[in-house]
Amino acid sequence: MKQVFLTAILAVAMVFGAQAQAEVTSGAVIKLDKEVHDYGTIQQGGDGACEFVVTNEGTSALTITRCKGSCGCTVPKCEKAPVNPGETSTISVKYDTKRVGPINKSVTITSNATNEPTKVIRIKGTVEASAAGGAPVKQSASGAPVNK
Repeated sequence: MKQVFLTAILAVAMVFGAQAQAEVTSGAVIKLDKEVHDYGTIQQGGDGACEFVVTNEGTSALTITRCKGSCGCTVPKCEKAPVNPGETSTISVKYDTKRVGPINKSVTITSNATNEPTKVIRIKGTVEASAAGGAPVKQSASGAPVNK
């Protein structure tokens, strides 16, 4: 009797699991190659560009309607053309490295994805000040220059 009962529970669980999985994959499904881009330590005025690769793992076209940075120093650029199932697109992000100090910014992606219609990705790192001659200037934890 116990075996029959356990078999019935297992069968029901498998049916519900298969239905839930099928629901997630129908429509447009957004997947990114990474959630966070870490610049590490970058020099002031350095190249603050990075890219995120978007893949549509769904069954219909993915349309990205908006990409918005968390502030004016973070400028994302999204391709507006629909991304067909199995294809990829690129989101380019440019950070203004004239600002010295830690980087912790986000970009909000809005799309027709069934799994995550609003997706937040992040950039992080530290912009290190450069001396007039181009040599890096050491900073304290508060961001103030350290004299040697």
